[in-house]
Amino acid sequence: MTSTVTTPSSRPRRGLWWSLGPAFVAAIAYVDPGNVAANLTAGANHGYLLLWVLVAANLMAVLIQYLSAKLGLVTGETLPSLIGHRLPRRGRLAYWAQAELVAAATDLAEVVGGAVALNILFGLPLLVGGLVVGAVSMVLLLVQSRGQRRFEFVVAGLLAIIGVGFAAGLVITPIDWPGAAAGVVPRFDGRDSVLLAASMLGATVMPHAIYLHSGLTRDHFQVVPSPAETPRLLHATRVDVVSALVVAGTVNIAMLVLAATSLQGVGGTDTIPGAHAAIGEALGPVIALMFGIGLLASGLASTSVGSYAGATIMAGLLRVRVPLVWRRLVTLVPALLVLGSGFDPTRALVLSQVVLSLGVPFALVPLVRLTSDRRVMGGFANPRPLTWLAWLVAAAIVTLNVALLVLTLLG
Repeated sequence: MTSTVTTPSSRPRRGLWWSLGPAFVAAIAYVDPGNVAANLTAGANHGYLLLWVLVAANLMAVLIQYLSAKLGLVTGETLPSLIGHRLPRRGRLAYWAQAELVAAATDLAEVVGGAVALNILFGLPLLVGGLVVGAVSMVLLLVQSRGQRRFEFVVAGLLAIIGVGFAAGLVITPIDWPGAAAGVVPRFDGRDSVLLAASMLGATVMPHAIYLHSGLTRDHFQVVPSPAETPRLLHATRVDVVSALVVAGTVNIAMLVLAATSLQGVGGTDTIPGAHAAIGEALGPVIALMFGIGLLASGLASTSVGSYAGATIMAGLLRVRVPLVWRRLVTLVPALLVLGSGFDPTRALVLSQVVLSLGVPFALVPLVRLTSDRRVMGGFANPRPLTWLAWLVAAAIVTLNVALLVLTLLG
């Protein structure tokens, strides 16, 4: 991964469209196979009840991803590198260890999800599917090595396929609009709904996306802008983040609504293959095929983005650069071991979200602190109301992730 940062004068002025892209790559983390499992389960078990969780999570994600992108743009550094500068060697190693665990859990979920999609679509054994996903993701990473902009276009195309795949069923499914509107009102219905809500949030706001976005923005602009140019680029960044997360949020909501309208009360929908079979039974083979294609695109895109995030973390905290393709080879091994062991893939997805929840505070708290620090951000530090809002969002996310851990352990 290259990240040449130039001076403002060495880069020609570009329009708004040129500035878009980094957030669409980061948004893949919000529609990965972990989201599919959580959203389908929520809709099938509780109908529209937890729709508000997705709305709230997406609003939180807009703020968090903007702060990460802003940090990378203003400083020309990534969140992991800024954290690494402030830690002694042992602290950096310990911090890297937990971040690497998060990256590994992310990668496991995404490779498993892609393997499940290939099993659904073509009947490939899970282990073979995992190898195929790994090979295709390496091709995507080679695209990144040939140009950041090209990689952004490819990932944005996969995001479009994901959107069509997961939303196709809504075209022929009658939506209960009053029920959907009632689902926007925050409420729970027993312990299981609380656990699901925490899982949905854990699958939406993920630490690797927080680390990653600062690096994506830095690599996209390849410039530390002048104070005069920064407001224009920050405006473009806000447009990028809002646009990308509106797309991702819509896809997540479509998944839950599809499950609420077509899968509620249907047995076997607690696994992705079971949900796929139920969708085929209820809506026909074409919609089931579209769902499988969307899941495959989700796995392929998200595993490539996850490898990018892992490389950003390693470069920032260990100050070691490893080619993305080599890193992809190494991180593929745990996922292949899980797939080859016969462990339930849907269960592996759920457990990976629990591991991810452990890493959220380590990414989120430093992000809010750094973007609120004038010594780091200068005149572009968060204003006080934004700082308060960011801390409130951080507290809510950390609290729900703690609830996820407690409920999972007690269950």
